[in-house]
Order: sequence, then structure tokens, then C-alpha cells
Amino acid sequence: MGAEGVGAERMRTGRVRKAAWWARDYLYAVTWQLRALVDRTDPRYFETGTATPLVVIPGVYETWRFLHPLIAELHDRGHPVHVVGPLRWNNRPVPEAAALVADYLDRHDLAGVVLVAHSKGGLVGKYAMSLGASAARIDAMLAVAAPFGGSRYARYLPARSLRIFRPTDATILELTRHADVNARIVSVYGRFDPHIPGGSALAGAKNVELDTGGHFRVLAHPRVLAELAALAE
Repeated sequence: MGAEGVGAERMRTGRVRKAAWWARDYLYAVTWQLRALVDRTDPRYFETGTATPLVVIPGVYETWRFLHPLIAELHDRGHPVHVVGPLRWNNRPVPEAAALVADYLDRHDLAGVVLVAHSKGGLVGKYAMSLGASAARIDAMLAVAAPFGGSRYARYLPARSLRIFRPTDATILELTRHADVNARIVSVYGRFDPHIPGGSALAGAKNVELDTGGHFRVLAHPRVLAELAALAE
């Protein structure tokens, strides 16, 4: 097989691999969204523990229950894990969502907090760290598949709650200018993300690219827990 043939074969293999990642990713998302709808666990159960306090921020159209498996694992490791109930489906503008996080930290008098965020939650967390009223209460953040640079797909989406992810959105640009907190952020993401084609690498942060693809399924990757342990424990 000549060089052209080898190149074409690699392209076909890459497309098949991405299609498989995409399929498994949405299977994971649908499974845990359905489980979240029937989950009746009281989130206060996870607030006990003596290790570093963690505050979980889900992605857009996700409640904290979508992250139940990760929350349970973190709690089993001794962390008090807090969820910000008023975020609900996290479809508010980023500054409003960050204000809810700040209010939660104040009301519960939490300090030395590590944020654990997925997707849009990473933007909310960075806003809370850099511009929020309770920024001093937050030590660091682990962000999984966060669109720090936005997504070029967002301009084609009809919902206002999704168009905020445009790379030219005012909040995205403002957060880019606040690079001083990036050194306290660990960004974990897959090699291929169907929602964030530009990836989740963040200048000045610790960037961890996983040898897999997806936007949701990466939450279950063991490296997420390993990086959190290094950050918080």
C-alpha cells in the first residue's frame, strides 16, 4: 500500500474511532440523564466528611444528579461534597450561576473549597474564582470537558442558553482575560469532544488530555479521580 493508501486508511480508522466514541458518549449521557430523573437521594447525605470540601457544578441542562456516580465516589473518599440546588438545570447566564455558587459558599461558610465542574460548570467555576463575590473561599477547580474557549458550533444553536458558548460571547472573552486563576485549574478532556471541537486546553492551567473521546463519558474516566486526589488530597 502506498503513502496515499496508508493516509486514507488512517483517516477511515479515525472516523470510525470518533463515531464509536460519539455513540458511547451519548449512550452514557442518556443512561445517566434517565437515572437522574428517578434519583431521590437527599444531597445533604454527601455533606459529611473531614477531607477537603468539594462543590460540584454540573453542565448546562444537567442537574447535580447527573454527576451522582462521581459525587458518591468522592464522598466515599472522605470529602464533604456540596451541590448548589438553586442551579437546577444550570441554564442561567454564567454570571448569575456564579452568583448562586458564591451565595452557597457564604451561607454554608465554606472555605478552602475545590470546585468539581463539568462542561459549562467550568465557566461558572472560573467566573466564581475570578469575579465572584466569594472568590477567596475557592482554592482550586477540576474542570472536565469545559468550553473555556467556547465552541464554534454554538452560533448555529437556537437556544439562548446554548449560544452563550460562542467564542465571541462577552462572558467567554471576559473569562479569557482573567488568566490569573488558570494556574489553580486542572482541565481534563478527551482527545475528541463532539461538542467542543477546539478542545478544552486552558493556557496556564494543568491540561490533561485523555486517550479517549467524548463530552460526557469522560466523567467516568479514572484519571478524573486521580487528578482530583492530587489537587485536593
